[in-house]
Amino acid sequence: MTKTGHAVVVTAFDGVRLLDVSAPLEVFATAGSGYAVRVCSPDGRDVVTSCGLRIGADLSAAKVRAVDTLVVPGAVDVERCVAAAPGVSVLAGRAGRVASVCTGAFALAAAGLLDGRRATTHWEHAAELARRFPGAEVTPDAIHVRDGEVWTSAGVTAGIDLCLALVEEDRGPEAARAVARDLVVFLQRPGGQSQFSAASRTPPTRHPVVRPLLDAVVADPAADHGAPALARRAGVSVRHLARLFREQTGVTPAAYVERVRVEAARLLLEGGASVTGAAARSGLGSDESLRRAFARHVGVTPSAYAARFRTTAG
Repeated sequence: MTKTGHAVVVTAFDGVRLLDVSAPLEVFATAGSGYAVRVCSPDGRDVVTSCGLRIGADLSAAKVRAVDTLVVPGAVDVERCVAAAPGVSVLAGRAGRVASVCTGAFALAAAGLLDGRRATTHWEHAAELARRFPGAEVTPDAIHVRDGEVWTSAGVTAGIDLCLALVEEDRGPEAARAVARDLVVFLQRPGGQSQFSAASRTPPTRHPVVRPLLDAVVADPAADHGAPALARRAGVSVRHLARLFREQTGVTPAAYVERVRVEAARLLLEGGASVTGAAARSGLGSDESLRRAFARHVGVTPSAYAARFRTTAG
């Protein structure tokens, strides 16, 4: 901690994504006066964001001294992030911990801060991050990842989750909950949670046999959707059904059904259902089946997931 409180510096540069900068500012400002939050740019001048809005800087990078938390936002053009790496490297040397939002991970990686560390970024850029910086262990589907005092997060709004996690580390879960309630967002999603829903990863199809089955599973996840039942409904053999599913969705019928049931269980848990209730109503059956399915698709336990979405009534 600095003499003026917990010093947070958010870097900014031309082409930076506005929400990558504003989301951390809002979280730390809402957390209270114990945080001293400033924006720095390479030369102390205003920067123009990717949407064209101009952001004023409080100081230049050269004038940043000791900082408790350095936040590095991203840009649509990752080359802008890579170009910011030299300045980020200097600032990181003065920081207690470093966090990136979205493609800001490219700046950290180019500065050598992700060598030998686990990290994540926006799912659309994860493969490129892993290819360009093989020293980093990229986790492509996580909301945010912590490795030591280096934190990285997924795209745009995941920066809110990341900063809530930082507030929780500094001040505890109640402080993070208070910020989340004030900003009218869910309590931060667990870092290991998938960046997007399982159902959204299934390629769309209009196949006259497969499409009605997909819709039927979504409409009633807890119904009997075993391969024999689906095949009877479609009027095809189990073997032919499996082939059609592979061709149209890239997964087996059982895998698709499990994905949809996990998504249903997630929504139930978010709505306040118990783990047992979510397991039964989603069609996954037992608590243990739900736990195993969550481990495969979400990366956290159902109870941990539910706890993150638990808010006080009223």
